[in-house]
Amino acid sequence: MNLQMKRVDFENGTITSNILGASLPMLVAQILSLLYNIVDRIYIARIPHIGTAALGAVGLCFPVIVIITAFSNLFGSGGAPLFSIERGKNEPQEAKKIMNISFSMVCICAIVLMVIGFLFARPILVLFGASKDALIYAYPYLMLYLIGTLPSMIATGMNPFINAQGYSTIGMLSVTIGAVTNLLLDPLFIFVFGLGVRGAAIATVISQTLSAAFVFFFLTKKAELKVRLLKKEELASCTAYAKNIVSLGTAGFIMQLTNSLVTIVCNNVLSVTGGDIYISVMTIVSSVRQLVETPIYAINEGTSPILSYNYGARRPCRVRKAGAMMALMILGYTAVMWSIIIIAPKTLIGIFSSDTTLMKDAVPALKQYFAAFICMDMQYIGQTVFKSLNKKKHAIFFSLLRKVFIVVPLTYLLPYAFGMGTDGVFAAEPVSNVIGGSLCFITMLFTVLPELKRMEKEA
Repeated sequence: MNLQMKRVDFENGTITSNILGASLPMLVAQILSLLYNIVDRIYIARIPHIGTAALGAVGLCFPVIVIITAFSNLFGSGGAPLFSIERGKNEPQEAKKIMNISFSMVCICAIVLMVIGFLFARPILVLFGASKDALIYAYPYLMLYLIGTLPSMIATGMNPFINAQGYSTIGMLSVTIGAVTNLLLDPLFIFVFGLGVRGAAIATVISQTLSAAFVFFFLTKKAELKVRLLKKEELASCTAYAKNIVSLGTAGFIMQLTNSLVTIVCNNVLSVTGGDIYISVMTIVSSVRQLVETPIYAINEGTSPILSYNYGARRPCRVRKAGAMMALMILGYTAVMWSIIIIAPKTLIGIFSSDTTLMKDAVPALKQYFAAFICMDMQYIGQTVFKSLNKKKHAIFFSLLRKVFIVVPLTYLLPYAFGMGTDGVFAAEPVSNVIGGSLCFITMLFTVLPELKRMEKEA
């Protein structure tokens, strides 16, 4: 198998070319990654007679999928910055050890989550707001999806280590394989074989397995630093690294976990204040959010190893330039997307559903939800810098602040205490973006910039 081994050199070249070199393949990868779940939703919504109901039901599975992804990122996003910092220090053996520990934890965690999922799928879905009618579609989808837990976590959790070695094109290719397979298999299993919702889940599992196989092949055979499972005798000496990986990954983990928590809370409140139709509306709004956020994630994840590597190599000027370029690219993109949401919301909603009743409720909900979209960028920029520079406490605190301490209480207070009904659920997000995003960004400026100045003086 002949793979193109072109790499991004984090040490040399301009910051802009480095970020673009890492971010553009990442962007393609992220867009394709979306296809795993979004294509499922697009096809499910178009199943004759049951489309809208099935879409809302499958939306109830998203928190579980997010939890699985969050655990993948706990080890992947926690390990990759530490891995890059060690590479920047020219410590390849230490970097390799961090990657092996992350891989071993990914595999163990996947098996545990799969077992828990199989045992408790039904009560979990009920807890997340599933009615008896919704369970008809949600339960079989989730049970089949869980079969792919291990490959899903290997593909998601280990891809950052491909990108962290500069092989961003290979990282993109790993996602492309899975996404294209899913795109081709979804209509085949859903409509041609007549498997409906079950068909969507089967297609996703096959796709994830192929993607994981490619990631595993590359990291064991082709990469500069190769991965393997830890041996028994190595376990004791790896405890400190494992703690560091988990502690750094906790910020991203909490961010995703709290996204899942917010979805659960929103679905529960919406089922009371608006009924099943509003759970479908929230599924649409969440899908649009995923679509719109994808390039932001790509820029963040593309910049992260550049920040980490140059921080480890004690090059504060390149760290500062990378952070500024990341912020500029994200804010520029957001300005464009924000305009589209305000001017043409129906275009975005129409990607996922053509149901006129759904459209009528979804348009105002979407506009409300994205009212302070630009402030959310500030959260992402601050979080990426904190994570990349190993500022664990800051990253964790701001993850918790925005979602747990602001969004969740507001999701209950605005609909009930302030009598806003369903509007209150969608208004909670922009309020949290303004408060949480601003505080995160300002704190990042006042803590990181002075440290970089001190580093410059010491050089």
